[in-house]
Amino acid sequence: MTTELRFEHILLPRGLERHRRVVVDAAGFITAVEPCAPDGPFDGWLALPGMPNAHSHAFQRALAGRGERAAGEDSFWSWREAMYALAGAVTAEELNVIARRAYADMVAAGFTSVAEFHYLHHGPDGSRGTECAAAVIEAAAWAGIRLALFPVFYARGGFGRGASPRQARFIHRTLDEFAVFVASLPEPPAGLAAHSLRAVPPECLSDLAVLADEAAGPGAPIHVHIAEQPAEVEECLQATGMRPVECLARQVALGPRWMLVHATHADEAERALAARAGATVVLCPLTEAYLGDGLFPVTPFVAAGGRIAVGSDSNVRIDAVEELRWLEPDRVRWLQRLPLPLVWLKPRRRLVKPSVSSC
Repeated sequence: MTTELRFEHILLPRGLERHRRVVVDAAGFITAVEPCAPDGPFDGWLALPGMPNAHSHAFQRALAGRGERAAGEDSFWSWREAMYALAGAVTAEELNVIARRAYADMVAAGFTSVAEFHYLHHGPDGSRGTECAAAVIEAAAWAGIRLALFPVFYARGGFGRGASPRQARFIHRTLDEFAVFVASLPEPPAGLAAHSLRAVPPECLSDLAVLADEAAGPGAPIHVHIAEQPAEVEECLQATGMRPVECLARQVALGPRWMLVHATHADEAERALAARAGATVVLCPLTEAYLGDGLFPVTPFVAAGGRIAVGSDSNVRIDAVEELRWLEPDRVRWLQRLPLPLVWLKPRRRLVKPSVSSC
C-alpha cells in the first residue's frame, strides 16, 4: 500500500520548494515527489531529508551521566575505564533495552539510519555467540531506524600488547575466527570495521578488506577509529615509524570505502592524503568535545575536496542538529558540499515550527 504525504515546504537536492506531495511505497521508499494543491490540506509544514548517523556505540548510551563525575585526572583514558566496567557487565538482554532507548532517541533527534560500530561480541561470562548482535538488530527494528551493522575486528590490547581481561568481550584472536563470527550473524553486515590500528595489527588490514568484500559485497565500506588521541599517534609512530593515516595507506588501497572515524589528531599531510584518496572522515563533535579530544579542522579539509560524515559515537547526547552546530563557525563553506543540502540553521533558532513533520 502506498502512502501520500503533503508538505507546505520540502528540502530537496535542488533546494527548498513549496507545496509538494511525497509518495511512499509499501517498503518505505519514496517513489515520487510531485506538486500538490497550494491550499492543502497538509500533513506537515516542513519535510527534511533524514540524517544518517555514521558512527554509534549503542551500549554506551548507558554511560550518559556516569563519566561526568569528578574523578581526579579526567581524560579519554579515564572515561575508557568506566566504559570497560559497563561493557564487562551488560547482558544481551540488557543491551537490547539500552539499544532500544538509544535508537528511539536517535529517531526523535533527527537520525533515520545508523551505522553501528559493534564490538560488544561475547557474553559477560566469555560465552561465544551472536546474541549481542541479535539484540542490536532487534532494537533497531523496534525503534524504526535503518541499521547498518559493522562488526568490529578487535585482536589485541594495543601496539605490541595482548588484550586485557576487560577487553575479553571484544576479542577475536585471528581474522579467521572473526570471519566465522561474521558468517554466523543473523543478518549480513553492511560492511566491516577494524577497531583501531592499536587493536588490529596493520598487516591484517588488507585481509580484512578481502573479508569485507566476501561478507558484504565488493567495495563494502570499512570503518576504523584513527588518530583520536595524541597518545595513540605517538604509540603508532613508535611501533611503525609512521603516523596512523600514513600507516593505514601503506597497508591498504585507501579510497572511498574507508571511513576514518575521528582523525582528530591527523596532521596536515594525513588530511591531504585522506582527501586525495576520497576517504571519508567521520566526525563526532559532541563526543569529541565531551571527551576533550579536540575538533577536526573541517574547513581546510573540505576546501581540499575532503569528504565528511557525522555520528553520535558514545551517545552521551543524541542530537543531529547539535552535532552540526558544533561545526557552525565554518558551516557555510561545508554544508553546501554535502550530497543533500541542509536547511539553514542560525544559532539558537531553527527554521522549523514545533509541528514539523519529516520524511
